[in-house]
Amino acid sequence: MRFLLCFLAALSSVPASAERLTLDRIHADPALAGPGVRNLRVSPDGARVTYLRGRQDNQFQLDLWEFNMKDKTSKRLVDSKLLVPNETLSPEEQARRERARTASLTGILNYSWSPDGKQLLVPIAGDLYLVDAAKPQAARKVASGNVADPKISPKGRYVSFVRKQNLYVIDLVSGAEKQLTTDGAGTIFNGEAEFVAQEEMGQRTGYYWAPDDSAIAYKRYDEAPVPVVRRFEIFADRTDVVEQRYPAAGDANVLVELMIVSPATGVQRKVELGPNRDIYLVRADWSANSKQLLYQLQSRDQKRLDLISVDATTLAQRTLLTETSKTWVSIHDDLRFLSKRNAFLWTSERSGRNHLYLYDLDGKLLHPVSSGEWGIDNVLAVDEKAGRVYVASNRDAVIDKQTYALALDGSGADKPVRITKGDGWHESAFSRNGEVFVDTFSDPATPPQISIRRPDGAMVGWLEENKLDASHPYAKYTSDHLATDYGTIKANDGQTLYYSMIKPSNFSAAKKYPVYLSTYGGPHAQHVSRKWGNYFDQYMAQQGFVVFRLDNRGSWRRERAFTDAIYNGLGKHEVEDQLTGIDWLGKQGFVDARRIGVFGWSYGGYMTLRLLAAASDKIAMGVSVAPVTDWALYDTHYTERYVGGTPKGQPDAYKSSGVFAHLDGLKSPLLLVHGMADDNVLFTNTTRLIDGLVNRNVRFDLMTYPGAKHGISSRPGQRHVYGTIEAFFKKNLADAPK
Repeated sequence: MRFLLCFLAALSSVPASAERLTLDRIHADPALAGPGVRNLRVSPDGARVTYLRGRQDNQFQLDLWEFNMKDKTSKRLVDSKLLVPNETLSPEEQARRERARTASLTGILNYSWSPDGKQLLVPIAGDLYLVDAAKPQAARKVASGNVADPKISPKGRYVSFVRKQNLYVIDLVSGAEKQLTTDGAGTIFNGEAEFVAQEEMGQRTGYYWAPDDSAIAYKRYDEAPVPVVRRFEIFADRTDVVEQRYPAAGDANVLVELMIVSPATGVQRKVELGPNRDIYLVRADWSANSKQLLYQLQSRDQKRLDLISVDATTLAQRTLLTETSKTWVSIHDDLRFLSKRNAFLWTSERSGRNHLYLYDLDGKLLHPVSSGEWGIDNVLAVDEKAGRVYVASNRDAVIDKQTYALALDGSGADKPVRITKGDGWHESAFSRNGEVFVDTFSDPATPPQISIRRPDGAMVGWLEENKLDASHPYAKYTSDHLATDYGTIKANDGQTLYYSMIKPSNFSAAKKYPVYLSTYGGPHAQHVSRKWGNYFDQYMAQQGFVVFRLDNRGSWRRERAFTDAIYNGLGKHEVEDQLTGIDWLGKQGFVDARRIGVFGWSYGGYMTLRLLAAASDKIAMGVSVAPVTDWALYDTHYTERYVGGTPKGQPDAYKSSGVFAHLDGLKSPLLLVHGMADDNVLFTNTTRLIDGLVNRNVRFDLMTYPGAKHGISSRPGQRHVYGTIEAFFKKNLADAPK
């Protein structure tokens, strides 16, 4: 296999003075993966590829870099420390970063290009800078005051942003700042996505520019109906009482409206969303000619989603298409409008797999663009001139991600052309016209390598070759690096489950080893993938553990028959499948079936508890971090989607899906871990579990982190929590090889 050949080649060039991987080194600088980058974008004029990169002395402090397509050189474009030497984040910005899973990062976290490719908009620590790409040292501050979600308008006339719950624009011709909404305060928000939209619907914005700069559609919501949860955020030196409007399952959601405003005149118009206010406004967008606003309305039970077109002049509406499901309708970002014809692309799982379809603007299905016994992940780019659309998929291997080309006319819908070459994991970022893309590739023996390529996959040049040679940060650890094996086993219903396994250092088939089983198990996540791996997994294998992962039914990037199995009974099939994996492990001659331990975080923490409750006779110990213990405590959109209804309407489903109905079976040693300021999986989940265990006289270990949110994301916190996990495994699987 290619990754094995690359790995053997790398070994031949590493220095003889190899070192063992340590937890201290995993959590130190520079990053072991090499100079990793994020937010890759090709400038609109195709002259540059820009990206964010961590600093050599702090991989979590991000600067803006560029790769010049003409001379093939890289340089730092904007130094975040020069713009803002010391960041101070507002509570609102900290919360947004928690939603976006970027709480551990500082510096420049996002940026956007002007449509002519000459300027960049760079937000940092609540301030907003306009950067001339030719003269980046002359960055100009254009706004301040906790600015959020800044954008350059599609034609480049305006800069827009949200400040203090109101929507603003700056006219770049006159330099004048204009406040477009004025009622944002208290429970009223303009141009923002509400809590569950950020957390569960992937909404990172609440407003949408018309392509011709004539209007902005924006979300206006009132969170007054949402119950106030009073929770404690316990820090090392204080305790804050936070009143958070948190819509737990069955509670009222925000009242949402869709508005249109003219940036030139400030005139407001309201789009009627219908008499039923208990709905989700999950997306909005504009047709290529700016004549239609299209929005997606999802029912509260999430079994129906309507794509509705609004005439931008008259506000007359019509439903273009409706998706329905017996379980839930997935939401996506794959609505793409064609500019050369009145048509749009849309993905749907109606066939049982996620496929791409072409519709006209009247909602008439023209033809499928993809079809067959495979599915796409998402649309990457559309090249109308070449008549091609580029998509990501695991068509050739469930554990891989590749980039494929499809014909817009539907010919060869079941025969996509694979563009990326190496087996493993590819993340592709295309230019706007689809004429070039940046490919980030890795596999279990190859750290992320970033190349620039043509649409046929031909190499243009390296942005970051990231060779695993003697100068690489990981070089001294390669001699101890352990290969990852992949395989499949069958679930009880015959469906295929994928696993990964790392065998211990100095492996001998004649010995019996303990197992470190890492689980997530929840929907919308894939835990087994063929990419540059998890360093803690490597570390535990080097400590003498068999490291095992299994993607159970319900996991992401599979057909609906696989994901729908969890509906109306969370934990049931996930636990069955993980136990199938544990039974399979116990039959391997090199596994000590008496010494299998389980670790999981968030949904994985929930899975750890359910597994120990179901099979303490097979599982010697478990570590549960930030677990949901009672689904009635978790938010509306996520919980009602999978449990199926509300606690009042489906009490049996909520009872059986939670932890407490099964808790009597939990007998094995347990380490329970939680951040004491978690605003996602509230700390109440753990305090209720503590009470339940105490009432049953079940002894357990507890580790809490003052001030920590859901990810316990500070570097000291990460180092400590994984050290604690390691210590608990070694303590309870005491015969583990040293």
